[in-house]
Amino acid sequence: MNTPKRLLLIDDDESLLKVTAHQLRQFGYEVIAKGSGEDGLATFKETPFAVAVTDLQLPGVSGIEVLQEIRRHDRDCVVIIITAYGTIEDAVKACELGADDYLTKPFSREQLRFVLEKALRLRRLQSENRYLRSELGRQFDFGNIIAKSAAMENVLKMAARIAESEATVLISGESGTGKELLARAIHFNSPRRDQPLITVNCPSIPENLLESELFGHVKGAFTGAVKDREGKFEQAEGGTIFLDEIGDLKPELQAKLLRVLQEKEIERVGGSKPIKVDVRVIAATNRDLDAAMREGNFREDLYYRLMVVPITLPPLREHAEDIPFLVDHFLQKHGSGRPLRFTPETLERLRHYDWPGNIRELENAVARAIILSSGDELKIDILSISPAKVHATVEGHTLLIPPDGLSLDELEKQAIALALRLNNSNQTQAAKFLRVPRHILLYRMKKLGIRA
Repeated sequence: MNTPKRLLLIDDDESLLKVTAHQLRQFGYEVIAKGSGEDGLATFKETPFAVAVTDLQLPGVSGIEVLQEIRRHDRDCVVIIITAYGTIEDAVKACELGADDYLTKPFSREQLRFVLEKALRLRRLQSENRYLRSELGRQFDFGNIIAKSAAMENVLKMAARIAESEATVLISGESGTGKELLARAIHFNSPRRDQPLITVNCPSIPENLLESELFGHVKGAFTGAVKDREGKFEQAEGGTIFLDEIGDLKPELQAKLLRVLQEKEIERVGGSKPIKVDVRVIAATNRDLDAAMREGNFREDLYYRLMVVPITLPPLREHAEDIPFLVDHFLQKHGSGRPLRFTPETLERLRHYDWPGNIRELENAVARAIILSSGDELKIDILSISPAKVHATVEGHTLLIPPDGLSLDELEKQAIALALRLNNSNQTQAAKFLRVPRHILLYRMKKLGIRA
């Protein structure tokens, strides 16, 4: 582990070496001074340093070579280059190669202190940022997503495979199924994990501001645009942008998003110069974009651009076997260390409730039950959930059955919808699945108002 105050100083000017070493010791550093690049590197390989200050022009092993060797062994060591006034271009090159800053001879005691403190502060922030990103990576590891059911395991396996790619992803599913959580997992398990993840909730931004929010604007583009401003795509450079509820985008913005996906460039509002962007797009929707496309509300070309890798998150009622595991997680998350548990009767009620709000509704119900409970055992009477619908599972497939029953037409409608879903909307195969002629299926679909 590096000693925070240990500093390696390398300079072939003996007088400058002594003066600078003295000043650094007064600043509180433990200084080891060497007169050549060879000696400096030999010492560096034997002893860990937090900081290295090296002259650029050294006989034998140069300052650039010292820098490159240090970077090969330690990415966290702060490296400051000392250069003469006439070789500033070389110092800039050194910064491009990994130096943190440079000092131009002659420099004052105050300049020396300022450059060192600034570089150390920046390195500390970078180290903290890496730590936080690694923690986020662990938090959003696919193995930490609660999924014991076959349906969810298949989703996570697919997401894990595509995370390593650069493909555009479209996540579909009802509200509350965990679309944003899955998008974050894809990002933090991708090669872009160390770059930004920018989230945009499309419906939450006023329509007249959404274009500026996404693509930025130039000064004077509209009233209140007092200076140039980056949009979310520029902020996500090198990383990922998550466009939540993309089905709410207006047609004119759909066209501009299509250009981003096709040309990898954006244009700020009021601007005329295209700006190249390197951003992966993950989009999500709770709408049927296929139907919206057929109705003319969503661009066909954008739809197919987004559908490079489609992922559908099933509603909670279709993977109810995950409910006990989710409940345990939420009890730990909201229980403040209390040894809480649901009674078997209550847990059974949770497993057979319809959950129209999906996982988000389940979490809210558990949190509410914890707040309202006085003991460690949580019972049905504090759940505050409507008994409007329960579900029945037949051979792994789910039909919704209200406690007071339902009409035969409604049951038939659910059966047809299930058959179409299981056969990828192929009506001929769905008819075979239901063991009826295709024309009978089409007649019943028309009568019941079912669209393929």
